[in-house]
Order: sequence, then structure tokens, then C-alpha cells
Amino acid sequence: MTKQNSANMIVAIQELLKNKSVGTQEEICAALSKKGFIANQVKISRLLHKIGAIKMTENDRVVYRLPTELATISPKDNLKQLILNLTHNEVLIVIQTMPGAAQLVARLLDLANDKDVLGTIAGDDTIFIAPRKVKQIEGVFQKLSKFLLN
Repeated sequence: MTKQNSANMIVAIQELLKNKSVGTQEEICAALSKKGFIANQVKISRLLHKIGAIKMTENDRVVYRLPTELATISPKDNLKQLILNLTHNEVLIVIQTMPGAAQLVARLLDLANDKDVLGTIAGDDTIFIAPRKVKQIEGVFQKLSKFLLN
């Protein structure tokens, strides 16, 4: 007997991701099949998007994880795995992250209460950071680089 209920499938996917027993869409599909669900890659992709799962690098491989698992990340953890690029011009600092990670990284920056940062704006995979004083952007950039990448 196969299970077709999407709500049950979502719960099963969340359980698999919480346990970190699977990472890729193919692994999720195979694990669901063992549990009696009929699922293909398209359905898995749609359900991963629906539950807000994000792609991230873990042990040198790209996997899906739930965003709530990332909520406990602190600056002491390895944030390097979420950050793809960090750059600036004369006005803004821009951080490019793994898809889905920008809001988490921006939140950590906001919680740091750096007096030299005026504010952050985060999308899905890009963060804009406005320094309090544009003339000090290089110093703010260096401080943020050290905070996030070391």
C-alpha cells in the first residue's frame, strides 16, 4: 500500500532532514519510497520548497536541511560554509550566501550590534550592509570578514 497524502509526506521529509539521514533529493526520494510513499524528484523539490528547506554545504557535499536547524548557529560555528562571496564598493558591503542562508547570516550580524553597521537588508542569497560611516567602509569590511570567515 502506498501513501499519497502530501501532509504525511511533508512530515516524513522533515523527520528525515532533522535526523540528517538524507541530504540530496535522490536520497530523500529513496527513503520515502522505503516508507511507502510514491514520490518523484519534481514532487520532492516542490515539498522541499514548501517547508523552506535550504541547500547548504555539509562535509563537502550539498545537502538539504531545515532552516530551524540553522537557527542555533552562532558566529563560533563554521559560517564559512554558508558564505560564497564577501565584497564591497565605496558605499555598501555585499555578502552572497548559499540559497536560503542570507536571512540567517543577516540576523546574526544584527544580533552582534556592531556600532559601525547602520543596518542590513537580506534576500534569499544576498545581503546588503550599510556602514554607519561610508568613510570607514574598509574597516567595517575587515571586521565583518573576520567575524564571518574566521
